[in-house]
Amino acid sequence: MTWLLLTLHVLLITGFGLRILLRRDMRPDVRLAWLMVIVLLPYVSCLLYYLFGEVALGRVPGRRRLNVREFCQSHSSAATDADRSPQALPTIPGQWLPAFRYASSINGFAPLPGHRAELMRDGAHARAQMLADMDAARHEINVLYYIWLDDSTGTDMAHALIRAAQRGVTCRAMVDGLGSRALTRSPLWQQMRQAGVHLAIALPISNLLKVMLTSRIDLRNHRKITLIDGRINYCGSQNCADEGFHIKARYAPWVDIMLRLQGPMVIQMQQAFASDWAQSDASFAPPAIEAEAGAAADDGFHAVAIAEGPTERARSTPQLVASLLACAQREVVISTPYFVPDSTVLDALCAAALRQVQVTLILPARNDSWIVGAVSRSHYWRLLSAGVHIHEFRPGLLHAKTLCLDGSVSLIGSTNLDLRSFDLNFENNVLLHDEAITEAIRQRQQSYLRESDAVTLEQVRATRWWKRIWDNLLGALSPLL
Repeated sequence: MTWLLLTLHVLLITGFGLRILLRRDMRPDVRLAWLMVIVLLPYVSCLLYYLFGEVALGRVPGRRRLNVREFCQSHSSAATDADRSPQALPTIPGQWLPAFRYASSINGFAPLPGHRAELMRDGAHARAQMLADMDAARHEINVLYYIWLDDSTGTDMAHALIRAAQRGVTCRAMVDGLGSRALTRSPLWQQMRQAGVHLAIALPISNLLKVMLTSRIDLRNHRKITLIDGRINYCGSQNCADEGFHIKARYAPWVDIMLRLQGPMVIQMQQAFASDWAQSDASFAPPAIEAEAGAAADDGFHAVAIAEGPTERARSTPQLVASLLACAQREVVISTPYFVPDSTVLDALCAAALRQVQVTLILPARNDSWIVGAVSRSHYWRLLSAGVHIHEFRPGLLHAKTLCLDGSVSLIGSTNLDLRSFDLNFENNVLLHDEAITEAIRQRQQSYLRESDAVTLEQVRATRWWKRIWDNLLGALSPLL
């Protein structure tokens, strides 16, 4: 009996070890971390690897989820933006061409001119303007949220969709199956359905056992998309929820940022939404894939939509961030609630600071994930030693995901600088080149800094030894988080 158990033990460890070693898509640090925990905690780690070790969107033979480029090509005879508009890139200043070229390669969307944008003053202003635009909609409203609560904001949004549907506007509302699970079981969800709003759930988890056996429960649609009449797009970090965020009220207020954009890029975001809708559990048809871009302003700025996720090219987000950092010459300011960088982003941040670019990182002082907080702190010493400035935001959870470079280029959207956004979540962002909008975002970042405390190298050196061990241990395991 002992020999049988020993044989099964060896076969289990060997089998999972070979699977990890044979994979072509795994980073070396992730591979090493999995091998380490499988040797130290064989049975638990083998189970965890089966459930969470590989990115699988439903292990169904003969069926594969399309990425955004493939979806657009299969649902439209039109060429991609990148193919249709080769003249767009040369009009962007040469300093930023490499980064915009890389952004264009992710989904095949070209950076197009002719955009206008307005930065919303705060969450309340964003909600009020969004509801006003929805009440003025004449043809179509498409919304997608990771978290949609049945609080004041969520109820107001639902009622705006109901009013629009009742006057003949085609309304589609999609939510993530886990992040908005409570809403999908609420009377508010049924009220929208009964009023004629077309509803869909992205990555549903109604059959939890099936999801755990055939996919990964932590693969989530983290996008935040609001599209009105194919002309207006709201892009940023704000979920459909009050700042009080009652499911995690102890960290409130949640501080977000939203842009109201108009121009050709809106159609690109519509294509990303259509891809998600078509591959969700929706019974109603997705929005039409437009062959022509939306109306452009003659003096508008360049922008491109970016949709990242497990179906897109692996490592596209950290490589885009690294490309942007490599182009910066004077200043980089970043805000993110969750900072769990991979080596690509960490090295790029340090390299930028070491070549005399002023790099500022703004993080929340209190994180709703204690693991993320510890992993973030494990990188402080290296970043500060390289010259990166780190500030911790005091009043509430800073949820804004922003990246401003040299006062002229901004990246804004749903993506955090963490491994979940890099590898597991479906995200949406906008990369734009405009001094006025970048300055507006930069001033918002400055308001965050005024309510933040600077972290010094002396403070990090004074960290107690047991705390340092704990943070570094979780940091070593971060490739598995």
